[in-house]
Amino acid sequence: MLRRLTIERTTQVILFILLFALATRIPLDTDTWWHLRSAEHTLTNGMIYADPFSHTMNGQPWTNHSWLSQIVLLGAWKLAGDSGLAIYTALLATAGMWMVYRMSSGNIYIRAFALILGASAAAVFWSPRPQMISFFLSTVLLYLLYRYKYQKSDHLWLIPPLMALWGNFHAGFSIGFILLGGSIAGEVIGNLFARGSSDLVAWRGIRKLILVSVVSVGALLLNPYGVQMLLVPFQTLSIGALSSYIQEWQSPNFQMRETWPFVALLLLTLGAAGASPRRLNWTDFVLCAGTAFMALLAGRNIAVFAVVATPVLTRHLDAILSERSWVIRSLKSVSPVMGLLNAILIGIVLMGGLGKVLWTLAPVQVAEAKAEALPLAATAYLTEHPPAGALFNSYNWGGYLMYAAPEIPVFVDGRTDLYGDTMLSRYLLAATGGDGWEEVIDEFGVSTVIIEPNSGLASKLREEDAWRSVYEDELAVIFERGQS
Repeated sequence: MLRRLTIERTTQVILFILLFALATRIPLDTDTWWHLRSAEHTLTNGMIYADPFSHTMNGQPWTNHSWLSQIVLLGAWKLAGDSGLAIYTALLATAGMWMVYRMSSGNIYIRAFALILGASAAAVFWSPRPQMISFFLSTVLLYLLYRYKYQKSDHLWLIPPLMALWGNFHAGFSIGFILLGGSIAGEVIGNLFARGSSDLVAWRGIRKLILVSVVSVGALLLNPYGVQMLLVPFQTLSIGALSSYIQEWQSPNFQMRETWPFVALLLLTLGAAGASPRRLNWTDFVLCAGTAFMALLAGRNIAVFAVVATPVLTRHLDAILSERSWVIRSLKSVSPVMGLLNAILIGIVLMGGLGKVLWTLAPVQVAEAKAEALPLAATAYLTEHPPAGALFNSYNWGGYLMYAAPEIPVFVDGRTDLYGDTMLSRYLLAATGGDGWEEVIDEFGVSTVIIEPNSGLASKLREEDAWRSVYEDELAVIFERGQS
């Protein structure tokens, strides 16, 4: 066993230890909590078809497109609390990057470099939400397409059941159709303008891809909501307030350092493709260009680009190095002493990675981070002093309030597909203290407001005699309506 532990295999093991450690972070995403609350409701009362959690949309139809992944998420939470949510995220992230590794080319060092860069770019997306399952399933689908194109291994029959499963996990199944559509378009263009390429899928193969895509649409109907599930991505994209006010739906802010790995991956992929003796095939171009455009429109799509671009980068880096004969020959075995040293190295990195995970998830660390990100004390106050009327809450905290104060219906939360453009725009009008904020507050009978202290609405309420501040800390302020 030690003789087989070459430096290449050692590097591979270390790579994924580091990726797992990178993906382990304290679960602070406020949307996590409404997913947990929805899962509890589903398990207790059955499938949700109408909103039971807010007072603004109560009873209105709602397609809970993440119902199955919510149950998985709840299982992780019940099993190990915050650590369970963190491990859930890290496992799916690492498994997804393993699929990307399988699609990559070149020696372990090229792959390791590209995977670390790709993971650093995608990490802005990683959090304990149903989107993590979409991240993993997108890598599986892309791997099936990779095998079909580059290895002439036909496992396309797995795609319809994969899409049927995906349709019950998350509405991110739309990513699957983007990958399928991009592959079909790339192969069509390639057959028209780049005949003779060894990697080209023939017309017969393209027809099969189209057939599989059509069957996959039908497979998506195998869910508790039927055809309504197919409409969720279109309904979400039609909400103009998303790109205007919600950060993950906005273009990336390149002043923030966490977006720089995305920039580096984009530029390196362009540079490697340009310098490579290997011609950039049309499918790689269509998928990279399409997902890059998506990422530039909305930061949440950076992970999709990272999954697509990382293998493309390795193919061209490998071609560049091979042209210059900069090839590192892989060893099949090493001496027992070298194998032992490699095993010790893996053990040291493993202990370091485990230490990083344990330090990240230490109860004190988690408690401090949650206190800085979530309105814990303000929520406790609301629980002890329930509102006499309706609650108006910050959008950022709606999901957390749904779980931490389940007896108090929220005004708004992260279920943007439920609230729609009109309701979200009215919320934003009130939250910013714009002209007409009073009408929104009065229309819904709001008696209590929990909002950020520096918000426009907080400034307006401080000036109103009919409202008084009953609780305030650095994170949140609570106002109650009194007598003018």
